[in-house]
Amino acid sequence: MISLSGLTKEFPGGVRAIDSLDLEIADGEFFALLGPSGCGKTTLLRTIAGLETPTSGNIRIGAVDVTRLPPGRRDVAMVFQDYALFPHMDVTANIAYPLRIKKVPRAARDAKAAETASRLSLSELLGRRPGQLSGGQQQRVALARAIASHPTVFLFDEPLSNLDARLRLEARTFLKRLQRELAVTTVFVTHDQGEALALADRIAVMSAGRIMQVGTPSEVFQRPANTFVAAFIGSTPMNLLAGRAENGALHVAGAVLPLPPGVREGPIVYGLRPEYADLTQSPPPGRNDAFTGKVAVVENLGTAHLVTLECPQAQADHLIQVVVPEGDEPGLGTPAWVTPRPGRALLYRDDELLTSA
Repeated sequence: MISLSGLTKEFPGGVRAIDSLDLEIADGEFFALLGPSGCGKTTLLRTIAGLETPTSGNIRIGAVDVTRLPPGRRDVAMVFQDYALFPHMDVTANIAYPLRIKKVPRAARDAKAAETASRLSLSELLGRRPGQLSGGQQQRVALARAIASHPTVFLFDEPLSNLDARLRLEARTFLKRLQRELAVTTVFVTHDQGEALALADRIAVMSAGRIMQVGTPSEVFQRPANTFVAAFIGSTPMNLLAGRAENGALHVAGAVLPLPPGVREGPIVYGLRPEYADLTQSPPPGRNDAFTGKVAVVENLGTAHLVTLECPQAQADHLIQVVVPEGDEPGLGTPAWVTPRPGRALLYRDDELLTSA
């Protein structure tokens, strides 16, 4: 288990990259640190690794307080974004390097390198240098180097970001299977929420050095704790619309919607994922529970389309988005109506989740 208590990291100039952070990561868990650039996730990973010294707070790995231990004594292995392979060494030497540092005899470390390479389908590449490998092959060599040292913790700093789209999907599946087989506690840093949702057992969403929410992928996606998480998570951004609860109903962007039990009157933010609404090109008969607008943009997502409506009664940017099946996309400039599906929207007040609606 990794346990972080009151962890703070300040850089010169008063920049607080990690701000009084408490977190526990379970033994054998695949845990993702997710957030936009500059949120502190890589600094947190480097601090766990011992490459950064915390300003205050404690780090425990298992039963050991490693806060002041050097990286080499923490029994962790890190895979960097650029893989950090030695260009003058062949694949065997790169994989065996951690064992060389531990003064393992050469024959034993070369045998371990060959065994690990075989597991990752690298046996035919052992004599090559990094410059002779593709990006996907380099990534597997970096993973093999981490595995060969038998660490108690894997630390991954965006290891898939240098791969093309197809290789990323293949590497994602491979990485998840490998972690399950090895059962090693893994902390994975990414800004790609699709990666985090696909790979992680649990996710911590970070902003400005703080954790906004910790939960399973389903929890974070379906019930974001605040509007930051709601806007950040999802392949298409959640619609966040200003509204009011009054006179026994929700009044949002010109639509009048059912008021969930227990919600008192006052301003609210109405959150609706584009996937959880239906678009029609004629108004629902005898009802006013739909958002009305004109089609401004239609984006092809492959098997579906993302339709953006200009909705004058919506505050902020006056835009509402909805996902429609392939073949159902409306024409640009045409009027359209978006009806939320019951129970799939979320209500926020004072930036905290109230309930579904």
